[in-house]
Amino acid sequence: MSRLHQSRIADFQEVLGEPTVALAKLRDLCFSGIPFDGGLRCLCWKILLNYLPLEKASWSSLLKKQRDLYSQFLKEMIIQPGIAKANLGVSREDVTLEDHPLNPNPDSRWNTYFKDNEVLLQIDKDVRRLYPDMAFFQRPTDYPCLLILDPQNEFETLRKRVEQTTLKSQTVARNRSGVTNVSSPLKTTSNSLSEYEVLPNGCEAHWEVVERILFIYAKLNPGIAYVQGMNEIVGPLYYTFATDPNSEWKEHAEADTFFCFTNLMAEIRDNFIKSLDDSQCGITYKMEKVYSTLKEKDVELYLKLQEQNIKPQFFAFRWLTLLLSQEFLLPDVIRIWDSLFADDKRFDFLLLVCCAMLTLIRDQLLEGDFTLNMRLLQDYPISDVHLILKKAKELQDSK
Repeated sequence: MSRLHQSRIADFQEVLGEPTVALAKLRDLCFSGIPFDGGLRCLCWKILLNYLPLEKASWSSLLKKQRDLYSQFLKEMIIQPGIAKANLGVSREDVTLEDHPLNPNPDSRWNTYFKDNEVLLQIDKDVRRLYPDMAFFQRPTDYPCLLILDPQNEFETLRKRVEQTTLKSQTVARNRSGVTNVSSPLKTTSNSLSEYEVLPNGCEAHWEVVERILFIYAKLNPGIAYVQGMNEIVGPLYYTFATDPNSEWKEHAEADTFFCFTNLMAEIRDNFIKSLDDSQCGITYKMEKVYSTLKEKDVELYLKLQEQNIKPQFFAFRWLTLLLSQEFLLPDVIRIWDSLFADDKRFDFLLLVCCAMLTLIRDQLLEGDFTLNMRLLQDYPISDVHLILKKAKELQDSK
């Protein structure tokens, strides 16, 4: 380990060792990248995403409270409906009751159950495709959810619900314009067509845990529910927490990811809400802002893209909505997120990163025609994120 790396770890440990974490100092350190060692990144992300408070004394009680709350969500939203469904098969006389699966009443809990299944199918389809070039999401977790896998519980799990639901996924018309092409054509590998296999009973793959997190989120946030692309936001968070070197924290990766994801979505959810697209907080405004920032920084390149009628929707929609999670390999995405989460203006820096990405390929863009340039932007050619972040920082300092 280099001396520089050791001194960076020491800097983090010093800030995190105080009874009250100095947020400005921590942001400053995290902005330049967080070491993975000793679970530093996992801890810093939890603070930067407002899951952990700055007062260290309250951490253990807060974590216990939130993790218990998450278990409660699992019981109410997955296990109890699953038990009700399993029992229905046992006793036929239930069918004479008010609330049976064919009850047309919109308040019927079965109506909710079938609606949930549509959302679940969409989530299932998307999480099975998470990072197909990495084995991680297909591997079994060391900490399967005992509540869900308890053999005493005769209930319909999400896994069984997916298998038994024959609702065609076509019924889920939640695709947002532009997000359908959520993954870059060149970044998927040949084996991405083979869907993830389901592991034997008693084991759970990491993608199944992600599915559960998204399902609970959709149930608790009916106003937005689940929109394609959220799987790409939760993936890097879960991966980071589920590979935490500190096993006491790693064991609770599911609950911790859920709350950090919820907090992150509270900040970026407007990007996913179609009706807000044209409002000041919506995605169109942010995409325009990428171009107005580019115009300030590099008017020649801006005019070239304008002249070719390359609209920011064609590439910046995905860059901004998914926090660049589709443009780079997972370790690089995580490094970019260190800087994004550390940004006290919350994602203003993301606009500068997008601008930096454009200016770094300006020569190619200035020479290219529409088709060539679209290909460059849809499948970004530079993989060195340190170079991109350095450029973005220069743009920030040149204001």
